[in-house]
Amino acid sequence: MPTEEQVVAALKTCYDPEIPMNIYDLGLIYEVKVNPDNSVYVKMTLTAPNCPVAGVLPEQVRSKVAAVSGVTGAKVELTFDPPWNQGRMSDLVKLELGLM
Repeated sequence: MPTEEQVVAALKTCYDPEIPMNIYDLGLIYEVKVNPDNSVYVKMTLTAPNCPVAGVLPEQVRSKVAAVSGVTGAKVELTFDPPWNQGRMSDLVKLELGLM
């Protein structure tokens, strides 16, 4: 059975092209759920609704999650509620970007 930790590790291999940090530490991932049938649900957002990777990044996330050993399927939901803000970033990202 895939674990949430394995899914998070896969998510950390996806990077926002405008901010050179992984999408998990940027705070773009709102929810990760591994279901009893080993499918995975991910709720995510983008830094802005008009983000140029809006058509590509969710599919990249779905593909990376689906490739985790034991995952039977992956669904990615894109939301803008609540809107992303810099407060969602991990301290590591804030430090790397000079925001701390």
